Amino acid sequence: MSGEARIAVTVRITGRVQGVAYRYWTQTQAKRLNISGWVRNMADGSVEALFAGSPGAIDAMINTCRDGPRMARVTDIATSPVAPVPPEGAGSAGFQIAR
Repeated sequence: MSGEARIAVTVRITGRVQGVAYRYWTQTQAKRLNISGWVRNMADGSVEALFAGSPGAIDAMINTCRDGPRMARVTDIATSPVAPVPPEGAGSAGFQIAR
């Protein structure tokens, strides 16, 4: 990384975000942006994720999530900071799809 401090946020994405490959798309985007964390479907039809990385990468990821994959229709994204920030490389898979 470029020396930027790492931050972490939880993100709740609502709208038509289940049944449209949103979790797999999120994993691909997170890996592209060098973000670690996880993504999972929630019982209420939303998608929840934890993103950890540089502030610039996190901002880019949140902005990318506003569009989502082709069939998704995002209506809202709510974010909350996470402390302490998970250490870099936490979890050998980098970014995981959680169940």
